[in-house]
Amino acid sequence: MVKRQKASSRKRLSGIAAGEALPALDRLSDLPAWDDLAPSEAQLTAFRDAAGEDDGLALGCVVRLDRGYPAVLAGDDLMRAEFAARLSKADVRAAVGDWVVVRPAPEHDNAVIEGVLPRESDIARWRGGSRGERQTLAANVDLVLVVQQLSERELSCDRIARSAVIACDCGAEVAFVLTKADRAGADATSSAVALVREVLGEAARVAVVASGADGATGELADAAVAAGALWGADGVRALVPAGTVAIVLGESGAGKSTLLNELIGHEALETGEVRERDDAGRHTTVTRRMVKIPGAGVIVDEPGLRSLPLVGHERGLAKVFPEIADAAQRCRFRDCTHTHEPGCAVVEAHEVREFPDARLRAYLALSGEMRDSRSTLDPDVR
Repeated sequence: MVKRQKASSRKRLSGIAAGEALPALDRLSDLPAWDDLAPSEAQLTAFRDAAGEDDGLALGCVVRLDRGYPAVLAGDDLMRAEFAARLSKADVRAAVGDWVVVRPAPEHDNAVIEGVLPRESDIARWRGGSRGERQTLAANVDLVLVVQQLSERELSCDRIARSAVIACDCGAEVAFVLTKADRAGADATSSAVALVREVLGEAARVAVVASGADGATGELADAAVAAGALWGADGVRALVPAGTVAIVLGESGAGKSTLLNELIGHEALETGEVRERDDAGRHTTVTRRMVKIPGAGVIVDEPGLRSLPLVGHERGLAKVFPEIADAAQRCRFRDCTHTHEPGCAVVEAHEVREFPDARLRAYLALSGEMRDSRSTLDPDVR
């Protein structure tokens, strides 16, 4: 049950400009219930250590961010929260999915965040070039759902591969959802699933969905299943069972909001138009939030990301391409680019077909990008 927002808490939080009032808490829907979320044992221990004998502190989870201001669920109570002064001075931030120590304010639904508990996973990207920073997209996520739209053109696996690297580097599992299969047709859908599995391995989990009921034909479903994918909304639900927290990542226009609306069962999220010339979409999601999926787990809805640069994700690269990373350790030169150098164990392994061409191309592109980022990154932020 969500507390109704009282008059005393309708005032805008400090720092929010006039005319930018946050959504009323009692109007928020499709959020998870307390029983849908579960901190780890380490986080429970950290909370007990932080709270001590202070009965005024509660354990909460950040379930929504509006322009950076958290909505925190603590038991049956949903409250807006600001950071304690000492945390603000230290530039401490919270992401959706963070478990926090909160001090609810008596008689209304505001609270103060007194601490952010250690994260089990941190889904983050690099933002801002050589003098940038890591931007946490969501915390304590079990699974990253990478959404990529299909069309008549061949699927580009670059975005899929780099998303997998980021997810594995950040401590989460990864699965893939190919949307708008009705635009591609059965043959192209089958080829796209096969390409994903060629690049990321036969164990890659893939679901395929169409744009709506009109596109959900038996031929498409048969092609997807025959290629080794799950089909439709039920297939996506199977990837996110109850007790799982996932985040959906994809570019604007990839069909994330349409997918989540279908999973929720009603039009809860705004969808936008896509330009015909390049299939690019406008941002329609501006709020980061958790969404409860009936009959399944919880998904974090994330605004479309135009870029996912790789900076320091070598661990994730090795997890996604383990046999290529192992071969690279046997190369004669430590700075081998695995393209032309003598004594390159990666080239030798590829020549005897230890991994397919598309998988090696993806590895080389991403490892080369990370090599370039290391050379240009400001030493002060390495």
